[in-house]
Amino acid sequence: MRGKKHTPEQIVRKLRDAEVELSSGTAIGQVCQKLGVSENTLHRWRKQYGGMKVEDAKRLKELEAENARLKKLVAELALDKQMLEELARGKY
Repeated sequence: MRGKKHTPEQIVRKLRDAEVELSSGTAIGQVCQKLGVSENTLHRWRKQYGGMKVEDAKRLKELEAENARLKKLVAELALDKQMLEELARGKY
């Protein structure tokens, strides 16, 4: 499943399933195989999403997307400003 994108909701659900399996004594390798993810992915998800509810994870992803959009907008505006300043100084 390399490269497959999981939604925040799917990740939180898979983490819940993993915790149930692990608490019942299933080995982490078997849990990962059952979920279709690597151990590294599971550890990364636990670090990023551990303890979140589905709606919290979804909101986090929405905020991350908005933050990326705003950063891009600021970069574009800074470039526009720089070009206008160069034009005003006679560099073109």
